[in-house]
Amino acid sequence: MSVATYFDQMSYGPAPEADTEARDWLKRYGASFGHFINGDFRPSTSAKTFVTHEPATGAQLATLAIGSAEDVDLAVAAARKAQGPWSKLSGHQRARHLYALARMIQRHGRLLAVVEAIDNGKPVRETRDIDIPLAARHFYHHAGWAQLQETEFSDHNPVGVVGQIIPWNFPLLMLAWKVAPALALGNTVVLKPAEFTSLTALLFAELAAAAGLPPGVLNVITGEGETGALVVDHPGIDKIAFTGSTEVGRIIREKTAGSGKSLTLELGGKSPFIVFDDADIDGAVEGVVDAIWFNQGQVCCAGSRVLVQEGIAPKFHARLRRRMQTLRVGHPLDKAIDMGAIVAPVQLKRIEALVNQGVSEGAELYQSDIELPKVGSYYKPTLLANVQPTSIVATEEIFGPVAVSMTFRTPEEAVQLANHTRYGLAASVWSETIGLALHVAAKLQAGVVWVNATNLFDASAGFGGKKESGFGREGGKEGAYEYLKPKAWANLKPRAEIAAPQLKTTAGDFAAPLIDRTAKLYVGGKQARPDGNYSRPILSPKGKVVGEVGEGNRKDIRNAVAAAQAASSWAGATAHNRAQILYYIAENLASREDEFAARIMAQTGRSASSSKAEVDMSISRLFTYGAWADKYEGLVHTPPLRGVALALPEPQGVVGVICPPEAPLLGFISLVAPLIAVGNRVVAVPSEPYPLSATDFYTVLETSDVPGGVLNIVTGSAVELGKALASHNDVDALWAFGSPALSAMAEKASTGNLKRVFTDYGKAFDWMDPVQGEGPLFLRRATDVKNVWIPYGE
Repeated sequence: MSVATYFDQMSYGPAPEADTEARDWLKRYGASFGHFINGDFRPSTSAKTFVTHEPATGAQLATLAIGSAEDVDLAVAAARKAQGPWSKLSGHQRARHLYALARMIQRHGRLLAVVEAIDNGKPVRETRDIDIPLAARHFYHHAGWAQLQETEFSDHNPVGVVGQIIPWNFPLLMLAWKVAPALALGNTVVLKPAEFTSLTALLFAELAAAAGLPPGVLNVITGEGETGALVVDHPGIDKIAFTGSTEVGRIIREKTAGSGKSLTLELGGKSPFIVFDDADIDGAVEGVVDAIWFNQGQVCCAGSRVLVQEGIAPKFHARLRRRMQTLRVGHPLDKAIDMGAIVAPVQLKRIEALVNQGVSEGAELYQSDIELPKVGSYYKPTLLANVQPTSIVATEEIFGPVAVSMTFRTPEEAVQLANHTRYGLAASVWSETIGLALHVAAKLQAGVVWVNATNLFDASAGFGGKKESGFGREGGKEGAYEYLKPKAWANLKPRAEIAAPQLKTTAGDFAAPLIDRTAKLYVGGKQARPDGNYSRPILSPKGKVVGEVGEGNRKDIRNAVAAAQAASSWAGATAHNRAQILYYIAENLASREDEFAARIMAQTGRSASSSKAEVDMSISRLFTYGAWADKYEGLVHTPPLRGVALALPEPQGVVGVICPPEAPLLGFISLVAPLIAVGNRVVAVPSEPYPLSATDFYTVLETSDVPGGVLNIVTGSAVELGKALASHNDVDALWAFGSPALSAMAEKASTGNLKRVFTDYGKAFDWMDPVQGEGPLFLRRATDVKNVWIPYGE
């Protein structure tokens, strides 16, 4: 053909990337790898292995060791031995190590990119231009946090030994997301890569050792799901950081319940991609290409639900189908293709099954009319249009190159459809009206929102989800905190059990009885009798009845949660307004200081001075959170692009609170005040032995302009009511302070909607100490950070 013909057709010929160095590296090890423990490769103690295959051809790629319990023991022991010396290095010394790792990634970028493409099946263009540079960026960025640790995180210690389990869709990049902050802040790592894609983790470990990383700081254990479970269960692991499916995330939450292990989960998604009628249609079409056909749709935050405003839907879908015809699917090492191979035949079968089910449920199928390679696991770019919101393809994560589309009429309907999912990882909003885009972004239940863009990532901006997409953040300062623990809580002692007094009656007492008053529950801004119509006596340490409270049950919790849900406007109130209400509560409490001190004395038997000091500190704590309410603000990240990422702290929603048994007033206020200060609504269970301080407190709320439903109080059994809160799917987070058994129950029962749990594991806080009992340590746990990306310029 002539040159003119090529210019007319604009067709692409193959542009293969050489894989010589990658194949030579495999040959050097005989395509057979052991674990990387304490700075060296070693075979599995069980001698068990498994085989991985190239997604592009199905050919055998490598033989890998299956990690046994003994292997995990060795890796954890090596990490534990290394952790002390590593954490004692100065921040500058660790920064130099991370800088060296970043440079090492850049020097060997081509080799890493090719191995990744061969092992995973994604186009080498993506590994070369996206994965590798961003992996290096994470090590550079976190070298900075290591350098600044002694000033920016002076009140925190490293967590210790971290078990990290990463997925197969971004093997090296997920390694960087997790390893870089962990090492930067003084932790050591036992990493378990995905069984499909372990090679770049092993290559990285080899290169890291050559770059001078001390033995034991990074250990890599390969294997299948059972090996990951051994890492999760190991008592020598202080934290688990997991990226993967929601189903496995639930199992990990349940297995670690009550263990005291720190946990971050970055799980599945079904992210909405919202296109308004004033959007740049061609730009939005290209956005869909990046949102769902990048990495063959094997992206947890893929914009797989395309929501198009009704008026432009026909034009948008026509242009999208035309664009799909130009996508090229082929061998991952061909630099001229847009999509590579699906990671494994089992994943390909899942995609095919879900698409077939979607079509059977009424979806209109459109696939690119292109030829796929004859061997390997490939799937055509696919669009399912006119999908119903309840269809399986609209609710379940397909994890393949399949976009599902539906229409909406108004912004309110768009938000409703977007939030109609159990996931909450990411979202994308397309509109030329920036006010509309930001208005919608604020209402979306997602950890990341991109405006007129999609799939933007940077080490400076945290990434993570809400709801069943998990909890915790990776990247940025908010992600750094996930690998630290507060010094103030480092040496807490186990809580002393409060002895239950025995009821004592006095015979022959002819004094006139007091007018009977049983404290009620407080739900929706009103006093309410308990559903079961039972009450329990509250006794002084000497056994004298000092009052009665209602015995709350599951239905009372349901009523309180419903009231809290109905008070959602509290999150939209101005921070100034919330601050003023907290000050007003403090003012009204101060006017009744003697009364509340007397109530503490009567319940606990403590001295007058001690009881008065608790009331004084409660008033001070309300002032503290009144002060913080309009000062706990977000950040403006400046990632390396033309634009900004707004890191906005958002309330978690409806939060259940199980108050500690001690400090009946101060413990209650110390947990409730930070939550309502930042816009949460609370269902609180007061101190079980001393609840009268909290039931007295609702009379303060009634005179302090607190909207109904913002703070609800249900008295009764901490364990039984805590179980109801933990298992309630409309409760977004749970704070549980009490016994070790309560902590274990709270974490285990919360797996239904994977709510975030903040608990003390039976350790006693000194609530009178402001360092332990108030401030940003609590405010960070009362909020989630939403990163809203706003590119600008042409």
